[in-house]
Amino acid sequence: MYQRILLAVDGSRSSDLALSQAIIIAKATGAEVKALFVVDDSDVFFEASYFNPKELVDNITAHGRKALDAASARLSEAGVRNSVKLDEKPVAPGRISLTIVTEADAWNADLIVLGTHGRRGVRRLLMGSVSEGVLAKTSKPVLLVRSEVEG
Repeated sequence: MYQRILLAVDGSRSSDLALSQAIIIAKATGAEVKALFVVDDSDVFFEASYFNPKELVDNITAHGRKALDAASARLSEAGVRNSVKLDEKPVAPGRISLTIVTEADAWNADLIVLGTHGRRGVRRLLMGSVSEGVLAKTSKPVLLVRSEVEG
């Protein structure tokens, strides 16, 4: 059924739960999993303090590499064929969902798996919803894995 699973990771609890589900599906179907981390610094505009843009991007990139290394290690330990991609050039700033869908299309993924933070209210309005954007932009099956609901 599924042979190519694109797994979007961000190092969060919901991302770890999504990884667990991707492993279960991949083991059941013999699928390959490609873990993707999108480097995007657009959230910096919600910070009130001073920041160094280069340092910020370097920190996000390092966090992405760490998240991808952890995902690859778990996938390999589970015996799942896998690859990773750190996308340092998103399709458009602040449009992580479009970058995920573009990668899924380019790689010919059969399924997209990602965690969702369950944001509500003002936080959802300000920060947007990557998972909602992916659902709106793709015709591929999408598995959303939710952790705790944030206020």
